[in-house]
Amino acid sequence: MASIGGQQENEEDELISSLPKERGWSFPHVYLFEEFWCPSSLIRERNIFQKYFQAKQSDVLVASFPKSGTTWLKALTFAIVNHKIFSSTENHPLLTSNPHQLVPPLYTFRGNIHDQILQLSNMAEPRVFGTHIPFPSLPKSIIELNCRIIYICRNPFDTFISAWAFFNKIKVESLSTLTMEEAFEMFCNGVIEFGPWWSHMLGYWKESIARPNTVLFLKYEDLKEDVNFHVKKVADFLGCSFTQEEESNGVIGSIAKLCSFEGMKDLEVNKSGTINFEIKRFENKLFFRKAEIGDWVNHFSPSMVEKLSKIIEEKLSGSGLSFKMHS
Repeated sequence: MASIGGQQENEEDELISSLPKERGWSFPHVYLFEEFWCPSSLIRERNIFQKYFQAKQSDVLVASFPKSGTTWLKALTFAIVNHKIFSSTENHPLLTSNPHQLVPPLYTFRGNIHDQILQLSNMAEPRVFGTHIPFPSLPKSIIELNCRIIYICRNPFDTFISAWAFFNKIKVESLSTLTMEEAFEMFCNGVIEFGPWWSHMLGYWKESIARPNTVLFLKYEDLKEDVNFHVKKVADFLGCSFTQEEESNGVIGSIAKLCSFEGMKDLEVNKSGTINFEIKRFENKLFFRKAEIGDWVNHFSPSMVEKLSKIIEEKLSGSGLSFKMHS
């Protein structure tokens, strides 16, 4: 068994060394694998996942490009899926746990692989996972079983500012801090963990049009505009609709309030708690910055606006996908 494992590692090393390589935002290097940029450790994890992970039809996947509203959507989805179990928000798990702990990453495999698979299979159903992986690279069983996928995206201007601020805080210590100019050039070229951002968005966007009962595509800006409407929409999509009585009793509003930026940011677990991600352990408060639409205007120069606007027009042309840039 050891020789087989060693052979597999050698094959993976050869594959990784043959891939295009660039400096990452939070990792020293990212590699262009299956047409998206990712660290070498994720390539190994993803290959293991494709081989061993078995989805269940009731699985729910919260998908997003980094810094597009992931934390918010994870919280909302967890609360919606479990609204029958936690009918009151008084002792709700979201009051004492960060959303990323309650909705764990899909692709993180550590330790004994068989133990990990056993842990996943023993999770309470419906299992709710999160991922930044592009649609074409998801585990095959998720696609084959038509597992429900909820995707959230955000206008690229705000996504860039949020990503630049976040990745500079969580990067490995040996990496130099990216200046805004350096990061912007990389962003415009699509070089960022899980990028290019345009193909990431378009992959899920096209699937949501082709398979609307399987992939629900949300926009951060729309969610901010009317969160109650979207809480109801997500519940209907997941097959756990609110009853008339629950609606009358204000359950939808309670979930929206529980998962609000202000509410979550002020919780003790999100002010002083920490979480262990692959790069390192870091503070939960880093997930809560401003949650504003249009903050990019405080950072972008006119030439930056012009350049990114042209890229958006070029990459998304004819797709029907557009964004609200201001609140």
